[in-house]
Amino acid sequence: MGRGNPRLTTPDRVDALHALILKTLDDDQAVDVVSVPLAGKSTIADYMVIASGRSTRQVASMAQKIAAKAKEELGVSTRLEGLAAADWVLIDAKDVIVHLFRPEVRSFYALEKMWAFDEAGAPTRAEGAAA
Repeated sequence: MGRGNPRLTTPDRVDALHALILKTLDDDQAVDVVSVPLAGKSTIADYMVIASGRSTRQVASMAQKIAAKAKEELGVSTRLEGLAAADWVLIDAKDVIVHLFRPEVRSFYALEKMWAFDEAGAPTRAEGAAA
């Protein structure tokens, strides 16, 4: 997704977007919010944020609010996928990728384990994760 959505130009703008997303999720009472720093480790984004909502309605609402606030406050256009079902909504916000899940779907895919890094910044893989 990241290739079709040009990246932001400055680290300050990326940090502002990341902070806006985290604050919006906090305001909307997202569950188990995790931010994975990807700068220097992946070319897809500088951050990946993973969070859960308690229902499909909450997941959809959080996704729509993030998209609206990114556009209104920072002028960042986003792309959303999965909004119709809202079991897993992916938000491509340029340098920040957001995954919003219902808890059961999140535990099935376990993205945090697939994107884990050790103290030296090297990727680590969960037992049994695809290479």
